[in-house]
Amino acid sequence: MFAPFTLEGTHVRLEPLSPDHVDELLEAATGDRSTFAYTLVPSDRPAMATYVERALDHAAAGDQIPFATRSLALGRVVGATRLYELEPWDWTALEPGATPAPHGGVLDRASIGHTWLGPAAQRTPVNTEAKLLMLGHAFESWGVRAVRLQTDSRNDRSRAAIARLGCSLDGVLRVDKPAPDGAVRHSAVFSMTADEWPAARRRLEGRLRR
Repeated sequence: MFAPFTLEGTHVRLEPLSPDHVDELLEAATGDRSTFAYTLVPSDRPAMATYVERALDHAAAGDQIPFATRSLALGRVVGATRLYELEPWDWTALEPGATPAPHGGVLDRASIGHTWLGPAAQRTPVNTEAKLLMLGHAFESWGVRAVRLQTDSRNDRSRAAIARLGCSLDGVLRVDKPAPDGAVRHSAVFSMTADEWPAARRRLEGRLRR
């Protein structure tokens, strides 16, 4: 659906994921893995190569845009993230005489997720600016009505980070999918609407200036 593209700010560059990133991603994933408990982060080269291959299969199908996350301060890849669930809604099955809600975008909704960062990039501006760039692209280039983010309901750290972006908790999808640790995941689902984006953007930009 979309050609690969790069998003770059002051602290981070989101590069189209490729097999060339496998070794850098593996380096980012080694060391302290204590924060990866609820996130799929491969720990060896064959698993990382498969991870990238599957992400690229989704990209070829047009339903995901995967990125390698490069810290500009460190000069290396420090993790990965994706835009996914790229949804143009079907407005053809309306009641006779009904008019679709006004919308000038190419998509109605998108999600941000599959995100992980190595320990060196955590508690730095990398994640904040990456989300700012992705939200900005979704709302301002695609014209989406809303962006969703979700995480394992047990992941308090991730839930707090998503809330700090300005997203609201929509609810918890119980028994949603397998979790990387073998549990059955309940997913905490958050969203931000197009109306909420301008104020959220100002807050995020202010945070990055501190």
